[in-house]
Amino acid sequence: MTQPITLPRALPAGAPAAGPMRFYLTTHKRHWLRLTNVPLFLKSEHWDRAVKWDVAQGPYAVDSGGFMELKDKGTWTRPPRQYVDSLRRIWEHVGPYDWAAPQDWMCEAAIIHGGWFGGQYFVGTHLSVEEHQRRTVNNFLELRSLAPDLRIAPVVQGDTVSAYERCLELYEKAGVNLQAEPIVGLGSVCRLQSTRQGAAIVTAMAAHGLRLHGFGFKILGLERVGHLLASADSAAWSSHARRRPPLPGHTHKNCANCIDYALNWRERVISAIPTHRQTLLTEQEAV
Repeated sequence: MTQPITLPRALPAGAPAAGPMRFYLTTHKRHWLRLTNVPLFLKSEHWDRAVKWDVAQGPYAVDSGGFMELKDKGTWTRPPRQYVDSLRRIWEHVGPYDWAAPQDWMCEAAIIHGGWFGGQYFVGTHLSVEEHQRRTVNNFLELRSLAPDLRIAPVVQGDTVSAYERCLELYEKAGVNLQAEPIVGLGSVCRLQSTRQGAAIVTAMAAHGLRLHGFGFKILGLERVGHLLASADSAAWSSHARRRPPLPGHTHKNCANCIDYALNWRERVISAIPTHRQTLLTEQEAV
């Protein structure tokens, strides 16, 4: 049976995330949940055809897979009720997750306008940033209505500081107190995280007292604004591994799907962050 969410008290305005940051290792290998207690981040679709269910040995969170959905299809093809059913099965078979992302709408130019970006083709939604924000908030409200007992986190979207502020207003008008939420996803900053603009967005959102999750954060982004995040995730280890020979004693072509490489990479990321900003937890994090 699912457990109700206990909401923390709101942080004071302008306060950074309280306590150490939880750093999730993003993977598509769901069986890693039984191999390590390091926090993991997985897409809900990775369980769609599950026959054998692995019980999680440590913390994990669930991504909705929105980036690829909008990149390849330009819209959401999975109805909210179907997504909720999937989240409930995961909870019941794998164990309680920290939180799950909604079916939000990213606001990157590639997602909206379409075309070739970074060697990848985007079909484009051809909608406005404002429409993406409206759909993001409405989807969260629908998911929360369908499954108030599940830990579905709100996500704020935008492309400029003022746009993110506008998204906060949409949640406020809808009666959602983001300061009281255990976690608030910060969308569309993955490619901006190490830039001045990205830092300004994170700083502005943290100033509202939100416990932020940074999607797809790497070392440079963590060095700059990691102290303002409650959590972050990254799959950068896999592309990193593709460009290097396998670990000694490993017989595969590369370690792009290797848990040993992923765990070693995570430790290097933690070690690379300056001591005064090294807020990441070790693999002995409490659930």
